[in-house]
Amino acid sequence: MQQHRILIVEDEEIIRLGLQDNFELENYEVETACDGEEAIAKTDSFQPHLILLDVMLPKKSGFEVCRIIRKKHPECIIIMLTAKTEETSKVAGLDMGADDYVTKPFSILELLARVKAFLRRIDLQTQANPTKQLASVDAIDFADIHLDFKKFIATKGGVPLELSTREFQILKYFWQRRGEVVLREDLLQDLWGYTPENMPSTRTIDNHIVNLRRKLEDDQANPKIILSIRGAGYKFDA
Repeated sequence: MQQHRILIVEDEEIIRLGLQDNFELENYEVETACDGEEAIAKTDSFQPHLILLDVMLPKKSGFEVCRIIRKKHPECIIIMLTAKTEETSKVAGLDMGADDYVTKPFSILELLARVKAFLRRIDLQTQANPTKQLASVDAIDFADIHLDFKKFIATKGGVPLELSTREFQILKYFWQRRGEVVLREDLLQDLWGYTPENMPSTRTIDNHIVNLRRKLEDDQANPKIILSIRGAGYKFDA
């Protein structure tokens, strides 16, 4: 199995070196960066599979770094590290294209488990696991929305929509299960790669749905496309 590459972007030296030590002990290939500009340069040269990205950085914020990296390297996994507990900050990170977020102070064991789950999904995709046929849909149209999953292009009423790679994946998953109730846990397992043993809070999913509704729905307070099913999850009604 390949050795996964991880880039740690953190301006606080103690945290940065501590994370580096822990991930190197788990046999990951690790590089570090201490500001936003170095993070972008290191991503281009190191080509990491996964980035741990602090929000508060010198030169460029973590949000700006995430936006730039997501456009240049759409397959790279980005986990935001933030000391902020406000929901708006977490949603902003996801809106920039982050796959997940971890709030400081965090458990290193939980962080290691999350990283392992994401990288396990990379391995499954590399092996072309046929259990989930998410690649069989190239483009879809519903309501006034067009999604092209090959070119990562989205429009609503002919106007371009800015969707992250993760948001495209969620919508493809919903489309292939349209009319069904999709559990939050299903999304975390099938798209994020978590297992029942290391399942995180489902708030990650809820924040992505908030973002998608803001972009897709005419009235996000009364959604018609992504419906909430109380006590279960969501249903895609296209």
